[in-house]
Amino acid sequence: MSRLFLIRHGETEGNALRVVQHPHIPLSPRGIAQAERLARRLAREGIAQIVSSDYARAMMTAEHLQRATRVPLAIEPLLRERNFGDLRGTPYAELGFDMFALEYAPPNGETWPMFHERVDRAWERVQELAASTTSGSLAVVTHGLVCRSLAAGDAVPERWENTSLTIVDWPAPWRVRLLNSVAHLDGLDAAPRADSGAA
Repeated sequence: MSRLFLIRHGETEGNALRVVQHPHIPLSPRGIAQAERLARRLAREGIAQIVSSDYARAMMTAEHLQRATRVPLAIEPLLRERNFGDLRGTPYAELGFDMFALEYAPPNGETWPMFHERVDRAWERVQELAASTTSGSLAVVTHGLVCRSLAAGDAVPERWENTSLTIVDWPAPWRVRLLNSVAHLDGLDAAPRADSGAA
C-alpha cells in the first residue's frame, strides 16, 4: 500500500481578487508562502515523483515541492483547470450569471461533460504514474475543479483550499486518508501580506 498526494496550487492574485484566471497567472507572494509551507510539510513523506498541470500557478507550487523533495517533476496538460474560454480575465462580480451551472457552456471553453471526460483521462494517467512509482508516493499538483472532479462523491467539499492536501491510499480499493487539509497554513494569516484573502 502506498499513497497519492493530491494538491491544489497556491493562491494567485486572481484567486484573491475573484477573477476567472488565465493559464499564465503566477502565484502571489501569499501563494508562494503557502507553497513553501506545503513543501516543508511533505519534505519527508516519501514522495518519489511529482506530476503537475502545466499552468503557471500549479507548476510554481510543484517546483517548491520538488526543491524540498529532490525528486523528478513531470508535466501533464490533462491536469489543467477547466477552460472557461472567453470568460478568462473577467471578475466574477461582473459575470451576472453562474458560470458553474451544469448547463452553461463558456464561449471557446469546456462544457462540464468535456471537462469531466478530460479529467477521467488525467486520472488514467495518474494511475499509470502511480503504478510506475514503485519506490515511494506520487504527488499530483492541480486545480480546484480538477480535485472536485477526481474526488466526486457525496462528501466532496465545494471549496478546495489553496495548497490543500488530500491523501489517498492506493492501489485499489482507493481510500481517502485525509481530505482538503490545510493544517500546514496554520498561523499564516497572522503574518503581514499584500493581498486580501483566498478565493
